Amino acid sequence: MTDAHDAPLRVGKLPPDLLAQLLEQTNVSDPSVILGPRMGEDAALIDNGGENYLVVSSDPITFAAEQLGWYAVHVNANDIAATGGTPRWVVMTVILPDGSPPQLARDIMRQTLDACAEIGATLVGGHTEVTYGLDRPIAIGTMVGEVPKGEETPTSGIQEDDAIILTKGVAIEGTAILAMERADLIRAAGVSDGTIERGAHFLRDPGINVVRDAHVALRTAPIHAMHDPTEGGIATALHEMADASNVGMDIDAEAVRAMTPPETVEICRALDVNPVGLISAGALLIAAAPEDSSRIAAALEESSIRAAVIGRAVPREKGVNIPRFERDELARILG
Repeated sequence: MTDAHDAPLRVGKLPPDLLAQLLEQTNVSDPSVILGPRMGEDAALIDNGGENYLVVSSDPITFAAEQLGWYAVHVNANDIAATGGTPRWVVMTVILPDGSPPQLARDIMRQTLDACAEIGATLVGGHTEVTYGLDRPIAIGTMVGEVPKGEETPTSGIQEDDAIILTKGVAIEGTAILAMERADLIRAAGVSDGTIERGAHFLRDPGINVVRDAHVALRTAPIHAMHDPTEGGIATALHEMADASNVGMDIDAEAVRAMTPPETVEICRALDVNPVGLISAGALLIAAAPEDSSRIAAALEESSIRAAVIGRAVPREKGVNIPRFERDELARILG
């Protein structure tokens, strides 16, 4: 009989216990590595002797094929921003299926350059090739940024009683991908074309980039931690923040529901998807002192970024009162 720990891997993130085993094998002895590979962290911090730390992150795009280059730049920029940094340099690897038209490579390059222009980053290198066994192109981005020393906001920085703020909304990215990839099924379940079209447009409005969200929060009040919820949705991201910071979380379910767009509610209901477990780039989770939370949320709202306090950090023994999703809801549907 196969042990549960040796069961075949399925589409999505690695199971947390397997990832933890892999990370335990890392033994970083280089003193310039200030923050290395750890559960829940968005990026690494490296001290190269200057006034700023280098912030380094890498992320693939595998679920979405449309606007692949644009998408890859923005999700990597989010990891830099969530660690308190400013995105600066991008290296992109693009793998194309055998038989792809040359125009596909041209389009991905243009998307990549457009996204870099939007956030003020520079494409400095990468690799592109064609290979067998793929049914869609894949992009893997690596982003390098900078953060002033002492201003970094790692996932592990939460303090007990901190307020937890959510920006933009629940499942922004997942809603857009489902609306594009499963439109026929959603329509067949009775969802209107207008709702599907608005959901698909979520990639641009409210958008999947959180660089501005992070910068508004950072200039408003001291921020203890930030995290970019991707696979596993905001539920998994909250667990990752709690685990990294050794705290519990008391999450207000009504506040989370209020931050779930109506298009997301309809599309998720049509496909029997739980929004809190659906990939959520576009949102940013922010931890700050409770006395600063209203000011931060107000500053975000004044910058036309929807924001709300959705909970607080509590002692570790109280746990996290939102389910952990071992597999993203998008992976379950598309897989």
